[in-house]
Amino acid sequence: MELVNLKESSDTASFSQAIVRGLGKNQGLYFPTAIPKLANMDQLLEKPFVERSVEVLHALIGDELGEGVLDDVVKEAFTFPAPVEKITDDIYTLELFHGPTLAFKDFGGRFMAQCLSRILDGKPVTILTATSGDTGAAVAHAFHGIENINVVILFPDGKISPLQEKLFSTLDGNIHTVAIDGDFDDCQALVKKAFDDQQMREELHLNSANSINISRLLAQVCYYFEAVSQIPEAERDNLVISVPSGNFGNLTAGLIAQAMGLPVKRFIAATNLNDTVPRYLKTGEWDPKKTVATMSNAMDVSQPNNWPRIEGMIERGYTDKALLKGESVDEQYTHLALRQLAQAGYTSEPHAAIAYRSLTHGMESGEKGLFLGTAHPAKFRETVENALGQPISLPKALADVAGEDSLAVKLSADYETLKKHIFDTLKGNA
Repeated sequence: MELVNLKESSDTASFSQAIVRGLGKNQGLYFPTAIPKLANMDQLLEKPFVERSVEVLHALIGDELGEGVLDDVVKEAFTFPAPVEKITDDIYTLELFHGPTLAFKDFGGRFMAQCLSRILDGKPVTILTATSGDTGAAVAHAFHGIENINVVILFPDGKISPLQEKLFSTLDGNIHTVAIDGDFDDCQALVKKAFDDQQMREELHLNSANSINISRLLAQVCYYFEAVSQIPEAERDNLVISVPSGNFGNLTAGLIAQAMGLPVKRFIAATNLNDTVPRYLKTGEWDPKKTVATMSNAMDVSQPNNWPRIEGMIERGYTDKALLKGESVDEQYTHLALRQLAQAGYTSEPHAAIAYRSLTHGMESGEKGLFLGTAHPAKFRETVENALGQPISLPKALADVAGEDSLAVKLSADYETLKKHIFDTLKGNA
């Protein structure tokens, strides 16, 4: 597999090189030089999830990891289902929260961990990543206890749900968490500065596990195929998929799946009040505003890192901008969508509720809709209970950490302060 840096076309990488580097030169994102078109789609969609995922990823990556290695990676990473549930006659949801940290990012986090541990073969590396909520837990659990890999996770202090934070800030050993006094964009900016710092890169062997890492992104392609495989065949050609969008890795993965031949009529990019992309799609002007804190905190992103990949796909003809619609949903309508889903007999959470609202607002006559359920509703217990006026129970993964103390260190959004903390913490361990 050949990948190219979208900012520096002379900077190319194999899949293995891109996983290890994370970002390319000038903070550029790696992206495939070509996206393969899959044949016999109907036969492919009849296969079991893991078997199909191996075939999809093999088409993208090839034999680079070695014979049989990709099969083993997928089998060890994708050990949980992604079921589709019917909400109404015309609307379905894809539940992506049945993994160990109850969020869609378990797919990408576990796939990356399995790939990287084999590629490094015992060489040291430091994973530095920012999270707006679910990435932190998925990455922490995927890499926890893996020898010679340290993980440093930055998150906006007080701006993710308490249970989201507990899922990763209570781990010890090779997992190190930092609560930054700022928003997610501040955390993301600190990560970018670290990757521009030669001393950090070389002495700590930096890598990132955000969706900027190509391995995370490619893993997410697989569950779009799983979603469509569960939709009645007669409805697939008119299927509209609404994706709750923050950093836009999830939507990028869906567009890659579509480019590979997956039958999806069009996509809806569903955001909260942080509506940079919906405004851009309507006006053609890229005008990020200051990030606004919302109940759908994992989407509180004003400058989505993955958007250049989508722009690259549009420029290369892999996707049609006209088939991508943006919808922004405010707090009032998010609450309303949660209640509407409950009235339909389905308990959801704010991010999926935004995707549901965007879908019902954006579907046309004769279309069928699917929205992505990216997290278990219990991860946003207080918000959901407030909206529905009734208690919800905690699954075991959350109940086990709810009473534990956070091990996160609080720091300002100052790069030199963060750099000193990381070196002091990891000295002799990286």
